[in-house]
Amino acid sequence: MGTKFGASLVTPFLFLLLSHVVFSTTNDGLVRIGLKKMKIDQKCHMNRRSNTIEQEETPGGPIRKYHLRGNLGDSEDTDIVALKNYMDAQYFGEIGIGSPAQKFTVIFDTGSSNLWVPSAKCYFSVACFFHSKYKSSQSSTYTKNGKSAAIQYGTGAIAGFFSQDHVTVGNLVVKDQDFIEATKEPGITFVAAKFDGILGLGFQEISVGNAVPVWYNLVNQGLVTEPVFSFWLNRNTEGEEGGEIVFGGVDSNHYKGEHTYVPVTQKGYWQFDMGDVLIGGESSGFCASGCSAIADSGTSLLAGPTTVITQINHAIGASGVVSQECKTVVEQYGKTIIEMLLAQAQPKKICSQIGFCTFDGTHGVSMGIESMVNEKLEMTSDGVHDAACAACEMAVVWMQNRLRLNETEDQILNYVNELCERLPSPSGESVVQCGALSSLPSVSFTIGGKVFDLAPEQYVLKVGEGVAAQCISGFIALDVAPPRGPLWILGDIFMGRYHTVFDYGNSSVGFAEAA
Repeated sequence: MGTKFGASLVTPFLFLLLSHVVFSTTNDGLVRIGLKKMKIDQKCHMNRRSNTIEQEETPGGPIRKYHLRGNLGDSEDTDIVALKNYMDAQYFGEIGIGSPAQKFTVIFDTGSSNLWVPSAKCYFSVACFFHSKYKSSQSSTYTKNGKSAAIQYGTGAIAGFFSQDHVTVGNLVVKDQDFIEATKEPGITFVAAKFDGILGLGFQEISVGNAVPVWYNLVNQGLVTEPVFSFWLNRNTEGEEGGEIVFGGVDSNHYKGEHTYVPVTQKGYWQFDMGDVLIGGESSGFCASGCSAIADSGTSLLAGPTTVITQINHAIGASGVVSQECKTVVEQYGKTIIEMLLAQAQPKKICSQIGFCTFDGTHGVSMGIESMVNEKLEMTSDGVHDAACAACEMAVVWMQNRLRLNETEDQILNYVNELCERLPSPSGESVVQCGALSSLPSVSFTIGGKVFDLAPEQYVLKVGEGVAAQCISGFIALDVAPPRGPLWILGDIFMGRYHTVFDYGNSSVGFAEAA
């Protein structure tokens, strides 16, 4: 079930002002698309969540649900795409489709690769009545395709069919672009959305129907001077501009210093290798040997392995959900795990040796936290890998980290028990005391050998004002097993702090302090 929040959180809040969407082309050859910031009505936001959690759907969460289940070999990338959620993506802009151009507001999403908008042939989905719809009969450049298409979300499938037409991005016209006309938009996710559709900026490898993405055609048709695009997201809530996406290069006014570039390690998403995560300047101990990360403009928050997110929640005093599984493991086997670690046992094999896990211990935590909270067995590609197994794996990492600090057995067990109480809720939110922000630690990510810091006011989302104010942790749990994981999703919170360059030509991602 979802986290229960106080009545004060039900107060609607408008934390971002809408800005006018504009585009421009300057003599530097760059095409700029102005972005809007979305107003969020917290009352609707919370009600959507509480209603749908009971139905095991997640249309209103602050981040797409990337939890992977089943056989990764069978589903891999498609499963990550399948459970995405755009309800709270904050930044979107305008494009045109057809001749003359029909205007649509879309999220420019680096975490997917298809373009879709509502179709005039969408008759039975309520969401279609509240958004602009593409009318092929009114376009002189429309070409029929008709191939069926579906993108599975947590609330059901966006279904429709492929069509082909010209797409206007800024003042650039992409000819003969394949896109999806959505004829079914289930649930209420898209009813209240401030955008009409999605324009994916990921790689073709994750494109539904293997459709050529809009960005590819911008490059292939010679419409941009360089195969590079960049995001500047304005995190100033008082600012008039929502941000800007620049096609064809970067705008030096959007960042300070130099970018740190890292190569894309697996095409599909803009995925790269990431190093240690620091909490208050100290190693969290989980990603020191490396994790993967995705730069995702369609995600609002920061998602990472439950093991680290729990440590962060503990450090910032976030209130999570008590996991009985976790506390039981610590109570019954905590001392045994410590003794095995001191005896130089292989950490990744400890839980299988104790009997919690039925695999050989060659991978990290792979269970979603909701299974632990709900105390029910989940099946993965390894066979039986239940909540107790996942809790044991996390406890091993936490204890190993504290042993490095030469803490006593009692200190370690007390600390791990506290972490058990900070395990994130199934719906992801953790609440922080607003009055304590100034005393909270920084959280830092090591990318390309450089440490990128986030201050409390940057990773905490403040909801409401005055006595009605609530502060929500910007971190949410995400567990993905190797070879894809451990995986972090660096969404708008990170991209707002750090100007992000997506270098398609060199298959790399760059970060620099945003101006």
